[in-house]
Amino acid sequence: MKECNTILKNALILTMDNNYTQYQQGAVAINDGAIVAIGPEDAILKSWNGKEIIDCQGKVLMPGLINTHTHVPMTLLRGLANDLRLDVWLMGYMMPVEREFVSPEFVRLGTQMGCAEMIKSGVTTFNDMYYFEDEVATATAEIGMRAVVGQTVMKFSAPDAASYDDSLALSIDLIKKWKDHHLIVPAIAPHAVYTCPAEVLEAVVEIAKQYDATVHFHVSETADEVVNMRKQSGMPVVPYIKKLGMLDTKLIAAHCVHVDDGEIRTMRRAGTGIAHNPSSNLKLASGFAPTARMMEMGAKVGIGTDGAASNNDLDMFEEMRLASLIAKPVAGDPTVLPARQVLEMATRIGAEVLHLDHITGSLEVGKRADIIVLDIFPIHNQPHFKRDSENIYAQIVYASKASDVTDVMVDGQWLMRNKTLLTIDEDALIRQAKPVAEQIDAFITSREKSVHSKLLAIGGAAEEESFEVQAKVRISDPDEIIERLEHPEIEILKRRHYHQYDSYFLFEDSTQGILRYREDEILNKKGDIQNVRGRLTLIGEGSDDVGKQLKQGLLSRSRYFAPATHSQRFYIEYFKPVEMMEIEKDRRRFLVKFKGVEFYINVDTIIKPIEDYFVEIKSRTWSRQDADEKTHLIIYLADVLGLSTQQIINKDYFQLLRNR
Repeated sequence: MKECNTILKNALILTMDNNYTQYQQGAVAINDGAIVAIGPEDAILKSWNGKEIIDCQGKVLMPGLINTHTHVPMTLLRGLANDLRLDVWLMGYMMPVEREFVSPEFVRLGTQMGCAEMIKSGVTTFNDMYYFEDEVATATAEIGMRAVVGQTVMKFSAPDAASYDDSLALSIDLIKKWKDHHLIVPAIAPHAVYTCPAEVLEAVVEIAKQYDATVHFHVSETADEVVNMRKQSGMPVVPYIKKLGMLDTKLIAAHCVHVDDGEIRTMRRAGTGIAHNPSSNLKLASGFAPTARMMEMGAKVGIGTDGAASNNDLDMFEEMRLASLIAKPVAGDPTVLPARQVLEMATRIGAEVLHLDHITGSLEVGKRADIIVLDIFPIHNQPHFKRDSENIYAQIVYASKASDVTDVMVDGQWLMRNKTLLTIDEDALIRQAKPVAEQIDAFITSREKSVHSKLLAIGGAAEEESFEVQAKVRISDPDEIIERLEHPEIEILKRRHYHQYDSYFLFEDSTQGILRYREDEILNKKGDIQNVRGRLTLIGEGSDDVGKQLKQGLLSRSRYFAPATHSQRFYIEYFKPVEMMEIEKDRRRFLVKFKGVEFYINVDTIIKPIEDYFVEIKSRTWSRQDADEKTHLIIYLADVLGLSTQQIINKDYFQLLRNR
């Protein structure tokens, strides 16, 4: 008789192998972390003697579930921001909080909490993308789970990297350190096409090929992502990343919500693994991934939870159920993604998605012993109909719950027995998480009180607080003013032509100032659009006393500037103005030198809300004396241009046009 470490007997075994082999009263023999025998109980017990023999009491014994896409340390951000679009959720809340709080200690605690939650819900392997991934790897290995850990790479600075070059270097270090570990597979994880320009993705491909590393990447998660990529490159996301060589790597493509048949076919041919995240896609309204079509076309599709900050849990039983139920109305066919196929996606196919099917995903001799025991006898899973062997899959996918998992083993080691975690102190983690949540609460609460602080949080004001001396005069003929700029006392240094769309955001608390979102269309001499840019300007009263005593009163409000890298809709949802005003205008801008001082002269044709014409003269200032001197020069310059100084206005356009 052969010796082994452990025998699990008296179990309904679902192997999830290619033949979907079942053993109604089966047993598994495990030695040195690997499955050495599997079959009917009597045959196993005749051939094997186990140091430990465990009676599974008729429960289901099956492969551990495989979470093919998550951000496990974000367990610490669970419930932070909800019911928001993806871009507002990510750029407006997650990234600012991460920049402030994410550290190696934060990541370790979040990983420990996430691993505890996943073990209790039957997950034995997960695929992660986050920061400080060496901490994720260390914590996961100590706990005893199996994971693919991907170091995030983005064009932005990150909590663990000042630039993407630093992120790439961290990825190489991670790969070198963990490449031969028995539980951890290191990976490189560029975030998405909208956060990683071409040069970043090309560098990722080079590293992945050099080290034969797995690549983890968000692909076509939202419709906006696809639309913007078409505008920028003339092609959808999948052809774009194929062109850059991403499909030549061991790629795991998360989400793939907005892909067509051609893109699915391309990924299938490349051997790309696809991670479907039903709960996250629903909660963020990203859409319905065509999973049934993907499976029909032979693509490898696994199931993921995404992070707990967008889900808000790591429950793979919930994901399996949703994956099946969502696919049916989307396809208009109740037979698509049946229970057995969904369980396969969460086990063996999930392992294929992570390029780990030689190690885990099914119960077969030679594979590692990543096993869970599932109690199918609670009231919510009664009664049992046994006339059809397929019915057990429906019991698991449609009726079982994460809380039904009683025992979890990874690599032959018990991580949970009789619902008790063996490698994690669950109560200690809960105690440690509480002060972290309190600090984040205080940060968000403070930030939400100020438009300025919210502006800083999503990228920072590009310049310090500044003041302008400015004057406007209503005119009747813009061309006449342009002709007068040829005056011998005026030197034209630069000229530009813009078509501008201004959105003014007004807030209930007027002391917050007014935020202007501007889209500039930069026109060439023919009037064609050469470039488009966006900018935010926070117009406030200012904290300085600069120019308060100026007799002419031409000092403008203080201004903070920041690049506008998101859509108008993003800023509306993020800043939540109580009122908005839209102004469209044609602007001819001249940078001139007058009496040795530089001024901007804007000759503006207001198109909306009402046709009107203005000349605006302005210059930056930094002191009361400077403002006083420039005010006198502005009045003089206005006179040179033939403007009536008695009609000078010191108001922004939204003030002049708001009630017209």
